Amino acid sequence: MEIKHQAQETKGSFVAYIDGQRAGEMTYSVAGVDKIIIDHTDVDPAFGGKGVGKAILLEGVIPYVREKGLKVLPLCPFASAMFKKMAAEIGDVLV
Repeated sequence: MEIKHQAQETKGSFVAYIDGQRAGEMTYSVAGVDKIIIDHTDVDPAFGGKGVGKAILLEGVIPYVREKGLKVLPLCPFASAMFKKMAAEIGDVLV
């Protein structure tokens, strides 16, 4: 799985590709200078159950925010559930 980050001035996304096919996406909005809001996660039904959303979060979003010194506000239901489930591992970046 390959995860690519696409950023604009106030929005961005992490997109997962499996064998060159777009498998899923997690989008965010920039909130000030120190945090992002994860607002949506979408996984192509063909890749459902393969851990795409979790991989995007753990291999894309979390390393990015740690590197940049940012915090995350997970408004997306999937991201919110993952933060609750994995609080010990990723809670340090939670707003």
